Amino acid sequence: MTLEILAVDDSRTMRDMIRLALLPAGFTVHTADDGVHGIEVLEGIEPDAIITDINMPRMDGFGFIDAVRGQDRHRATPILVLTTEAAPELKQRARTAGATGWIVKPFDPDKLVKALQMIAS
Repeated sequence: MTLEILAVDDSRTMRDMIRLALLPAGFTVHTADDGVHGIEVLEGIEPDAIITDINMPRMDGFGFIDAVRGQDRHRATPILVLTTEAAPELKQRARTAGATGWIVKPFDPDKLVKALQMIAS
């Protein structure tokens, strides 16, 4: 089964790294530059899971998670936070907003694939 993923990160390098990690595993990867762009991209796709950074311009990851959870059709879509932040209060804030999981950068490609397969199945 091919999983469709939306990766939202303001770093082009990080978006490319996510794509390089997921494409060989058979994922279809859509990308967005920040939370605002992520909401725009989300209007045209039905991802099995979403990956988002926290620190982004225009709309950060918390605002993006809130906006996604505010849409009926994406209320249950798994959201994985992928960020350099590791503070427990930020993790709790993300969980309260509706994040499914949290991975600290840099990430292990194999662990990212397994985490996405687990939360999206």
